[in-house]
Amino acid sequence: MLDQQIFTLVLIATIAGMAMPAGALLASIDRIQPRWLEQEIRHGVIALGAGALISAVALVLVPDGIKHHSPFTATLCFAGGALFFMALDMYLAAHNTPASQLAAMLGDFIPESIALGTTVALGGGGTVLLGLLIAVQNLPEGFNAYREMESAGPRRPKNLIRKFTMLALLGPLMALVGYYWLSHYPVWTGGIMLFAAGGILYSVFQDIAPQIRMNKRWLPPMGGIIGFLIGMVGFMVEGG
Repeated sequence: MLDQQIFTLVLIATIAGMAMPAGALLASIDRIQPRWLEQEIRHGVIALGAGALISAVALVLVPDGIKHHSPFTATLCFAGGALFFMALDMYLAAHNTPASQLAAMLGDFIPESIALGTTVALGGGGTVLLGLLIAVQNLPEGFNAYREMESAGPRRPKNLIRKFTMLALLGPLMALVGYYWLSHYPVWTGGIMLFAAGGILYSVFQDIAPQIRMNKRWLPPMGGIIGFLIGMVGFMVEGG
């Protein structure tokens, strides 16, 4: 029974993680015609990722994170995450390394994978739906991160997709960390979630949201609505 439980956890976390290279693979297709449609799709996918990230913060990371924290410690964790991501953003900009959306993607993926592992260890329900929610977030985030890194200079698409595939393996690894270790330390788990939530919101408002708007185009922001809606429906189905 235990082996089956661990196998299911690793499988769900792996599938959720592989949505990142799948998004990168989709982003590598750059010959969509007409040209205006390609631009609108790109901005819509960026908005979808922003909506999914905000839904993760509002419906998963913050609600679960504050359960074992006082307002004071929750504020410290949340603000600390935002300040850390700001410092990371400044460092990447100073070294001409555009990877803010990659940082946001991992900042979301790692704590949610940990939450997936702790949920299974504590006997909670909705494991498959939580894995689906992570996958839905990872697809547009992989797309956006690939486009951001590609725009920095000429890179071989296969190399970038290979790197994203390696990062996907962090999912099952962090899920096992949550299952075997952090499930015994709910205060630490909650702190990690709040830290990630603060960093993700910083990234959304600093880097992702400004790229969504297009002059005389009104559909791309609807991607954000759809992204948040997916998270909201998943949260409701889980019984949240």
